[in-house]
Amino acid sequence: MGYPFPSEAWLKALETILNSDEKYAETAKKWEGDIIYKITPDEKSSTESPILLYMDLWHGKCREAKILEQIEEKPDAKFIFDMTKSQAIKVLEGELDPMQAMVTRRLKVRGDIAYMLRNVPVVLDFIRCCRLIEIDD
Repeated sequence: MGYPFPSEAWLKALETILNSDEKYAETAKKWEGDIIYKITPDEKSSTESPILLYMDLWHGKCREAKILEQIEEKPDAKFIFDMTKSQAIKVLEGELDPMQAMVTRRLKVRGDIAYMLRNVPVVLDFIRCCRLIEIDD
């Protein structure tokens, strides 16, 4: 069964996977930080608003996952990732490496980049968990 991306259903499926995946729990056992994923529509003329996915990730668990109305709801989030829907789907489907996406600015990151670079295995295992969820168009 797949889920539309980005959606509350997709986000809750990811929360369930993160909280039950032993490999992720071990890899991310020292990770401390919440993240906002700002997913913008692909067409510049689109009337759709960006969708803001929020995840509070703490020591290998997801303590909270929800859709925000605005970034100001969590102004102190450790990271904000900003990407188009099509770029996000390419990362999630394995067509685009997340680290390469950051370096080429297809994925814009605000936050403690040094912390993220010290924790690349956590980032890659998080993406592995994301890839366990089938995406419906």
